[in-house]
Formats: sequence, C-alpha cells, structure tokens
Amino acid sequence: MTTKQVMLSEAEQARIRSELADAYDFDPRDPLFGLNRQALSGSRLERRTVLRLLAASGLLTAGHLIGVPRPAVAQGKAGGTLKCGWAAVGEIATLDPAQINQVLQFQIASNVLSGLTHINAELVAEGDLAESWEVSDDGTEYTFKLREGVVFHNGDPFTADDVLFTYQRSSDPAKSIHSAVLANVASVEKVEDHTVHFKLKAPQASFLPKVLERASGRAMTIVSRGALEKMGESEYGLKPVGTGPFKVTEHQLGQTVVLERNPDYYDKDRPKLDKVIIQPIIDAEPLAAAIEAGDIQLIGGNPIAPELVDRFVANPDLVVDETPGPTFQAVWINPWHEHMKVTDFNKPVEELMKEKGFMVRLAIAKALDREAYIKQGQFGRGMPAFGTVNPAMGRYFDPDLAKASTQTFDLAKAKQLMADAGYPDGQGFPKLRLLTTPSNRRETQVVGNQLKQHLNINVEIETKDFPVLIEDFDTMNWDLVRLGSGGDYDPDDALVDWMQTNSKFNGRRRDKAKYAFGFFSDKEVDQLISDQSATADIDKRRQMVTKANKITSDKVASAFLFHQPDILVHHKTVAFPKESRIPGLVDLDRVTLA
Repeated sequence: MTTKQVMLSEAEQARIRSELADAYDFDPRDPLFGLNRQALSGSRLERRTVLRLLAASGLLTAGHLIGVPRPAVAQGKAGGTLKCGWAAVGEIATLDPAQINQVLQFQIASNVLSGLTHINAELVAEGDLAESWEVSDDGTEYTFKLREGVVFHNGDPFTADDVLFTYQRSSDPAKSIHSAVLANVASVEKVEDHTVHFKLKAPQASFLPKVLERASGRAMTIVSRGALEKMGESEYGLKPVGTGPFKVTEHQLGQTVVLERNPDYYDKDRPKLDKVIIQPIIDAEPLAAAIEAGDIQLIGGNPIAPELVDRFVANPDLVVDETPGPTFQAVWINPWHEHMKVTDFNKPVEELMKEKGFMVRLAIAKALDREAYIKQGQFGRGMPAFGTVNPAMGRYFDPDLAKASTQTFDLAKAKQLMADAGYPDGQGFPKLRLLTTPSNRRETQVVGNQLKQHLNINVEIETKDFPVLIEDFDTMNWDLVRLGSGGDYDPDDALVDWMQTNSKFNGRRRDKAKYAFGFFSDKEVDQLISDQSATADIDKRRQMVTKANKITSDKVASAFLFHQPDILVHHKTVAFPKESRIPGLVDLDRVTLA
C-alpha cells in the first residue's frame, strides 16, 4: 500500500500527546470510563467523549488524531442522477439487514435503512432515528428519545414498537445471522411511543457506534414490520422498506438497483441527489471501461481489482481516495478434507504437530510468501496478515504476530512438514480445488503458483459468483477458499464473527451430523472471545484478544494472507464530501454532481 510521510509541527505533536493522555486517563473499573452521564447523553458525542470511548475500546492510536489529507472535490448542486458500478458482483442478493453478509450489500442498505445511531467519518456516533439519549450512572442503561414524525417509505409511522420488533427479530438466531451482536443486551422496553429503554448486561464502550449503528452493525438496523408482513422476507430482501434518505424503487436479481430520493426523510436538506442507479459489474475490464467512458461515475461494492488502481490514479478525470482498510483476507483450508484433516483443534500445537493433516495445513500457511504475493497479486498495496485482527483496530493489532506466528514464511520448514506428512516434494498429494470469485481470479493464481512452486501442490482454481461461493463455503463444500472480511472496526467483528465455533461464517449451513464444526473450533478461543466482549478493562481485553488471535494463527484456523486498503474511485464531477468518507461505506445522502 502506498504511504505518504506526514510532517507534524511541534505544536501538532504536543496536541496529539495531550489528547492521547487525556483519552487514556481513566480507571478501567469505571463503567463510564471517566466520563459523566451528560457526556454520554444527547444527540451527538463530543470529540473528547469519542476519543475516550475509542480508548476504552482499545481502538485509539495517534493515527486517529492526525488529519489525513483528502482529494479535492468539485462543488456540486442538488438534483440529478448518479450512476454507480458495484465492483466484482453479479447480483445484489439481499438488502435485508438480518441476512446481509457482504460489505457491498450494507453499503447500499445504509442509504435506505436507518438505525438509532450512525457513525460519521470520524467514527462519531450521531443520532439517526434517536434524537437524544441518557445513560445510567453504571453505564448499563440507555434511554433513547426517538424522532417524532418519521415515516417509513410505505407511509407507516415509525415508533418505539419498530425498535422492539427489530430487536426481537435480530436477536433470534433463526431469523438473523447477526444475533451475536446483541449478546450483551439484557432487555429492550417501550417506555412511550417515542421512548425506548435498553438494559445491558455489562457496560459496553462500542454500544452506540457499533451495536446500534445502521450499517456495519446491522443487528439494530430498523426494519418495517408492516412491510415484512405484507411483502414477505424474500421480496423485502430485494426492496427493503426503511426510513432512510433513499428508497428502493427497482431491483431484480442480476440487474440494477434503483434508489430514489425519499421526500419524507426527516432531514429535509438530504439527500441531495434525485436518483442513484447501481449496476453490478462482475469483471474488472468492463468496470474500468464504464468509468473511463463516463457510463458510471462512482465505484462501490467489492474492492477494486488491484491492477486497475494505478490506471485510475493516472487518469486526470478520476479521483482515487485511498485509506487504510478495516479488513483481513485469507486462504481457508477445509479441516474435513482427507489429506488436511483436523477433527479436534482442542490440543496444544505440539500435539497437533504430530498429525499429518495439521502438518499439511501448517505447510500451506508457511509456504505463502505474503510480501511477494502483495507485490504480484496486489501491486504493492496491502500489509501481510497473520490473524483476523487488523491494523485499523489500533492497540488490539499485534505487530509482533508477524514474527511470532507459526505461519511465518519459511519455505524449508514448509517442505519438511510436507515430507513428514508423507508427501515429499508433493508426491502423492492430490490436486486441490481453490474457490474464488471471478474478480479475484488473477491474484488467486499467485496463491496457486506459490503452492505449486514451493510445495509442488497442484491447485485447480474454480471461479464462482459470490452467492454461489458463499453457499459452498457455508456448507463446507470446498478444499481451499480465497475469502476475507471487510468493515471490521472492533475485535468482535474479527473474532466473534469468524473464530468462535458458532460464528456466523463458520460453516453455518454445514451438515452438523457429518461435521462437528466448520473450519475451526477451539474451546479456549471460544471462552477468550466471549470474555473479551464483556470486559471493560482495556488492558485485560487486549490481552485476551491478542491471545485468541495468536491461537487461531498458530493453529491455522486459516492461512491468513493480507490486510487491504479501502479505495474509493469516482469521477471528478462527483462531489463526495469528506464527512461521508467512512471506510467500507458508500453513503450517498450528501453527494452532489457538478
């Protein structure tokens, strides 16, 4: 990833030191993290409060306090139609927040549906459908005053009943894949038509900016009970009815999604655009041709194919906005494959090292030259990964893991492991199916080439559209899969979502009579992850996160590959304001056209 040297004056350095010292100046046993109730209540958190909560969550670093230069944007005016290309996707499978499992989906849903809060570009939790809130002295009770006069796109009024319905639906694992996000919520009660009360099991610094956030949190993205009952879940997934700035007026699978301005949106100054047309474009070259020809004006969706980025940077008609991305990418190894089998991860690494299946898994992980992969597969953009916890998570990211992990690149040891497993120079080892999406085929070939050159493992790359690939992944119908995650700002995103036995992406639809777990299961990791979620002490939480991340790395829950940047590309005539530039999201309510 390209980096720019930021020169700071002595005054700026002093300011950063002062803000860091103030942010971390609290007793970890204090449920309010050194803040008073007034600071945590209201309709928008002040900067000092946000920094304190980031510190309490372990996410605050000096990097958050350095102003990052943004590309200059044109000055636009209200009205008009914005045409977008959603990269590397053939269809938008669902926009129902209970089932959204891709960043590219909640990028759209964030423009259609609302939450009680929404984060801005500084990760400040602002009131969305919540007009204001108050917090109890012990930090476990929140009372929200809801906006009055808000209506859903179908005309139904929004009330506290919709918050309760959303909570009941989202907390049910049978109805929502995000139910674990609400694990710390003890109860939700209606006080009045526009007042709701949340009771937490323990103080949670990430409650406002994560659990209640309308996009990446998803669990409490407010849905319409009336529309769901009338439309059914399948139709609602295509054209969800919300209270957001845009409403979905057209959507057929494999075709465009059309959003139109919601004239009844509670903020009469937004959205600026009349219409947004979102076209899924699965292949890289048609995507590039479309934006270069002006057929589309902005790219959202999956990460842009790395071979296109420098090409876009060189184009004077385009703006390329690059920032660190909250993500990890990996090569997943099926533990139920006969030649890579590990039926019980609940053993010390030393014991696992005696099993042939684990030897092969570790050999694959150690044979991946991540630096070379990033140069060849990602054109130099990215950071080697050895776990799910990414650099955007601040103090939770462990830079020492790159050297301490059993997965550290060591070709001699990788070859020896294969020989010890009975496959010297790959002899007798079967060809493996490596699943990937069409847009990732080129960089996945780099992975395949490394496994062939380094271990003489033959890999057959099989491309599948994401909905089909994720169905195979969820049912454990694969040998290897090239897949990752985005929009991960908190350890819960990286660990709860991926590394627990019951994580929503861990073989969720597998034959449980045939497979006791999905791609990974470790009782110690399960407990560490549960404990860290309910721990307010930042040092203790960081220790548990670091330990869990290290175990998943050492036991090869997957062969971790790299952390990628977040890149937004749009035409220079698109005015994309800095307050809407949230990594992982494409919020369009303030966007205008010059």
